[in-house]
Formats: sequence, structure tokens, C-alpha cells
Amino acid sequence: SQSDIGFGKLETYVKLDKLGEGTYATVFKGRSKLTENLVALKEIRLEHEEGAPCTAIREVSLLKNLKHANIVTLHDIIHTERSLTLVFEYLVGLGASLGAGGTREGQTDASFPLQDNDLKQYLENCGNLMSVHNVKIFMFQLLRGLAYCHGRKILHRDLKPQNLLINERGELKLADFGLARAKSVPTKTYSNEVVTLWYRPPDVLLGSTEYSTPIDMWGVGCIHYEMVTGRPMFPGSTVKEELHLIFRLLGTPTEDTWPGITSNEEFKAYNFTQYRAQPLINHAPRLDLEGIDLLTNLLLYRAKGRISAEAALQHPYFKSLGERVHLLPDNASIFSLKEIQLQKDPGHRGSAFQHSGRAGQEPGSLP
Repeated sequence: SQSDIGFGKLETYVKLDKLGEGTYATVFKGRSKLTENLVALKEIRLEHEEGAPCTAIREVSLLKNLKHANIVTLHDIIHTERSLTLVFEYLVGLGASLGAGGTREGQTDASFPLQDNDLKQYLENCGNLMSVHNVKIFMFQLLRGLAYCHGRKILHRDLKPQNLLINERGELKLADFGLARAKSVPTKTYSNEVVTLWYRPPDVLLGSTEYSTPIDMWGVGCIHYEMVTGRPMFPGSTVKEELHLIFRLLGTPTEDTWPGITSNEEFKAYNFTQYRAQPLINHAPRLDLEGIDLLTNLLLYRAKGRISAEAALQHPYFKSLGERVHLLPDNASIFSLKEIQLQKDPGHRGSAFQHSGRAGQEPGSLP
């Protein structure tokens, strides 16, 4: 009956398709009986000994207060003895128009929620060759979402292309936000998912537990590079290899570039070769000088020196997007401005942005 339906009740939602499954969690596509809207249900199985610890519930509840155009909305939280179900907005992504709805065959890195598209998939669909203009629009959206969260003292802690969802308008939304903070909630959702080191800053790789907002900014830099070049910046498979790749490109840190590093025991134990920093422009030739400057300021060894999300939004790199992008209310999409339009990606294979004549003019569709 209608009276049984409301927030916080499992009966409110009808499960439609299973989208992915792993050690701790299963993600379903579902529908809300209250609104008839599609939702993504992330069902986290709790450890048998104890139910969901209150801290986990508290921290997850924080996420319900995050209302921003560039963050996947958490609509509801349902806590039962055995599981914690998070109800997210369901994104109809580019994948739907690419005939890649639902679970993708042969996909090993099952990202959450397995909706239709994420940045990793987007890059694959455009043959790893994105328009530099689109890179800028995605970067701006990523920084907008992050600045909003950082302003509320919430960190992401696991930024990677698979956690950036992209819908059919080209709106980028941060997913899996802050769950990394709820230590008591298992975060390794999928059994075949390897927790990647590629976007992790060197201070964390060397054992720093001083988590604050700069931890996310390093990942933003790595993602920026990956969008522009079509390849991951530091694809290491072990902590040592990851650090080695970073130092080989950005130079082995010294007291000048990273005060205190020479007394770091882990750093000393690795005994790294002394590399000189290479010019980033040689590795990312498609980036303009402002872009190189932004990237340089994201990838600083000294965490406190890294540019903040708020400051990055004001960087001259984004000047070409115009003034109005800075005046948008939190819940407004960047595409509500008619001057912001995605271009056709040079390397794409039949991307959704080509289709015209679909219901509703998409900001990205080309005649």
C-alpha cells in the first residue's frame, strides 16, 4: 500500500536488471514507486558479525546533502540488518546510443555504477583521441564537482576515469564519492576489480596518512593528462613501479621540490635513481601553455603546494569557456549555457554526439 512506500524502505524500489556484482556489492537498475524514475541501487552486503556501523551510516548520510550538477545524486539510503542499499540517480549515458547499455561484454574493470558510460568508456569510444575543447569542458565539470565537495570537507579519495560518469548530454558526474571515507563500508565493490594505483599521489604512495583535499588534485592532473594524450600517465602495477614512473617523468624529488622527503624512511629504502624532470609539453603536445601550467600545478610533489579545485576553476586555461560558467548555481549544468557545446571528437567511432533527430536537441549534437 502507498503508506508503506517512503524514504528508507526497500519496498519503495523495484529491481529491474542486475548491472554488476562483486565480493561485497551488487548494483541493480531499479525504479522508484514514488517517482517512477529509474535509479541505480547499490546493495552493499555487510560483514556478518556486525550490522552497518553508525559511523558508516553517518558518513554515507553526508553524501545525501551533496546536491550538485556534477555529482551523482544519492537519493536514499536503506539500512537493513544484512545490507546497506544506496539509491543513486540513474544516468542514461552515451552507452545507450552506442548499443552498449547494461553490462558490457568482456569488461573486466566493472566500474560503479555500471551505468551506460564513464570517462574510461568515453575515451575508448573515441579511439583515445578527444577534442582538446571537450577535454576542457570535462575538466571544468570535474573541478566544479570537486570544489563543491572540498568546500564541504568531503574528499573523494578514489578519483579515476571509471568513477566519472558521463550522460548523453556530456554532463560529467562524480560517482563513488566519499565512500572511501566510510572505512567500515567495504569499498572494493567488484571481485575482479584491482584497486588502481595510477591516480594516487606520491605522498600517499610513500605512506602519508594525512588525508586532505590535495590528495584528489593529483588524480585530477593524471586524468587531465589521460584525456589529452589518450593514455594513462603513470600506469604502475606496484607501489615501487608507480613511484618510479612518476619520478622518471617529473624528476626524482629533492628537498627543494619536496621538503622533508630525504628523511622519509620508505623513500630512502627504495633508493631511486636520480632523474631530472622532463618538460611536460613533450609528453602532452596537444595541451596549450595554460593547460601545461595547470597540469604542472596539479602534479606538485608537495601536497600543500598543489592548486585547489576552487583556484583551478579560475585558471586562465578555462578563459575560452567565457565568464558565465563561473556564475552557474550549483545545480545548473554547464550545458545550460548556449555557448558551451561539445565538439565532435576527432578519433571517435560513431559517438552519440553525431546522432541528430533524436528527441530533444542535445547540446553536443552536430548537424
